[in-house]
Amino acid sequence: MPRTRAPRRGSMAYVRKRAKKEVPRIRYWPEVNVEHPIFLGFAGYKAGMLHAIVVDDRPNSPTYGSEIAVPVTVLDAPPMLVCAIRVYERTPYGLKTVGEAWMEDPPNSVRRRVKLPEKVDTETQLEKIEAAKDRICDVRIIAATRPDLIKSLPKKTSDLMEIKVGGKCSVEEKFEYAKSMLGKEFAAKDVFQEGQFVDVIAVTKGKGFAGVVKRFGVKIKHHKSRKSKREVGSIGPWHPPFVMRTVPRAGQLGYFRRTVYNLRILRIGEDGSEITPKGGFTHYGVIRGNYIMLSGSTPGPPKRLIRLRHPARAKWTPSSPPTIVQVVGL
Repeated sequence: MPRTRAPRRGSMAYVRKRAKKEVPRIRYWPEVNVEHPIFLGFAGYKAGMLHAIVVDDRPNSPTYGSEIAVPVTVLDAPPMLVCAIRVYERTPYGLKTVGEAWMEDPPNSVRRRVKLPEKVDTETQLEKIEAAKDRICDVRIIAATRPDLIKSLPKKTSDLMEIKVGGKCSVEEKFEYAKSMLGKEFAAKDVFQEGQFVDVIAVTKGKGFAGVVKRFGVKIKHHKSRKSKREVGSIGPWHPPFVMRTVPRAGQLGYFRRTVYNLRILRIGEDGSEITPKGGFTHYGVIRGNYIMLSGSTPGPPKRLIRLRHPARAKWTPSSPPTIVQVVGL
């Protein structure tokens, strides 16, 4: 029989390395076409998945105008707290921190995460930042999640993350907006709109140590193969005299930081009972507050932190939110 040929299974386009922490870092923040200052990101906790019947409004879709079924992911997204302001200056070696100002009385859920003095002198910290206004090129906030508002999440410590303040305005306006929001809460509807696309950054489900068959999809060898069946046939040539990175090897599978581009927000609601199935979501429970419904799937298991940002490369901009006919599974 002729010899079968096929491309190498598995992809080396991704770094297969265990994530350092469950709160992923966002390394790139896109520009948004908004005249006023706006936060470019938000975060929630994954509750589960459902199905929705929506009217297809994609202009180039063959099912345009028809009702289609799409998988949806529901996030439990209570308001986030602006704990601090952090400003940066541009140097030949990249961005460098100029200073930061924390809120006066952070909650205990935040103090469990970061060490702060008993009395925070916010005014003095803000004065130091304002004295260096000419050097500031980027304004960001340190936001904290509110797990105390989620009864289904057995967690008492807030997750802290950095979110950029964007918009087509000056740095002074961004700083004043962040200053006015210091110590206050903001919701998902203050950052995103229903119908728009977002990028999802999260850590995938961890699966531990795995071999090359499960990790890269390497074909299992013949049962009479010498020494082993679930290994690669060769780990490389004599020269170069080392194992190249393109050779599939056993190692960590899952718990990787991954980015999913262009998931659409179908709905941003305030009453989680209208989207929670009978008996609650499997391995999560009942959503009682704000929620976000995304089209498609997101990385990670239930209760995993999911970060959202404005799209870095949106394919098209919807003119209106989608029409949801029915949510299946309630």
